[in-house]
Amino acid sequence: MLNTLAVPALCAIATLLAVFPPFGVPGYCFALGGAALLMLGGHLPPAAALMGAARSVDVCCFLAGMMLLAELCRQEAVFAWIAGHAARAARGSAMRLFTLVFLIGIVVTALLSNDATVVVLTPAVAAMARASGMEKPAPLLFACAFVANAASFLLPIANPANLVLYGQHMPGLAAWLPRYALPSLAALTATYVVLRLSQRGALAMTLSPHADRPRLTRAGQVAALGTLGAVAVMLGLSLRADAFGPATLAAALLTAALVWLRSTVPPTVTARHISWDILPLVVGLFMLVAALDRSGLTRYLQADLTRLAATSRVGAIGAIGILVALACNLANNLPVGLLTGQVFSGISVSHHLREAALIGVDLGPNLSVTGSLATILWLDALKRDGFAISAARFFRLGLLVTPPALLLALAALSLG
Repeated sequence: MLNTLAVPALCAIATLLAVFPPFGVPGYCFALGGAALLMLGGHLPPAAALMGAARSVDVCCFLAGMMLLAELCRQEAVFAWIAGHAARAARGSAMRLFTLVFLIGIVVTALLSNDATVVVLTPAVAAMARASGMEKPAPLLFACAFVANAASFLLPIANPANLVLYGQHMPGLAAWLPRYALPSLAALTATYVVLRLSQRGALAMTLSPHADRPRLTRAGQVAALGTLGAVAVMLGLSLRADAFGPATLAAALLTAALVWLRSTVPPTVTARHISWDILPLVVGLFMLVAALDRSGLTRYLQADLTRLAATSRVGAIGAIGILVALACNLANNLPVGLLTGQVFSGISVSHHLREAALIGVDLGPNLSVTGSLATILWLDALKRDGFAISAARFFRLGLLVTPPALLLALAALSLG
């Protein structure tokens, strides 16, 4: 009984402190520290801890590669170039600009992951909004945040949580697209409609013409082409359901080398702007989930999931999707995705249930800023740029946006 209660309690505390670290202490210290305490207490054998860490390699390689690609595109003004062209295409219409930003966010999320959209595209959109004379740019900033999660299950590479939840069982691209195309369309349509209607007051304005014609430097062109090449490699591997983390990192390093040959920004500056702390955090979370698995919690959850799977298919899809979405806002989608993936890996149930869980993991964080690390970083980036958007304001909008998007996505999934 002590093991059953103590291990989940310690893992929960370590996870919460890791995701929301106090006193300026890096979050990975709490994740790795919690794993160390479990090893000292005999609840997590070193071999099991190492196995958990080994399972994180593919995700860490993917994250490192995507963060490097996104930073290269940021420093070489690729995103500013895209935002500038969007401003010119809007021709003074704030509503048209909002639609263009939303569409750009879909493409960036699908090809470069949700982190790139909220952390790298958002500052470029904010700067473009200022240059266009938009007095209330909040709708554009909200578009970046909400589309980053709503488009997260459009492709396997659109969210690191997808790799975390599926692990070694990632379906190939040919299987992924039929499963998630209709739910993605439903989620994106609902998100766009609700955002546009709720923000129509701020969007009812005329913008000043964006006179500057955006130009991309030679280094920027290399960064853009290299990123597209890396995406092509990842999608090619996805077709065969192969792990694409190491390939992503290799393609990113090759792109970086080519960019640095033409850029005035030295590699040390590029590296300094990347949030490397996320990598040991992920390793620590994988180790904590390994401890939860040994404690018997995952077997308990597997039994509950098996019983739920025996009920009506539509009811099970709805229940799993909603419960996982709510759990993400309590404990963040990365650890919830890890635990959910571990639960599914040990039982045989309909693939629709895992898909419902993934929709909850990806879309649920649109309810509050605590739902995903990407949204927390989005809020912090806005504060640094001088935009005052509170967590409470995000939550009020999330209450409008998330329920219809989540329910429609799950309904579309149940039709498949």
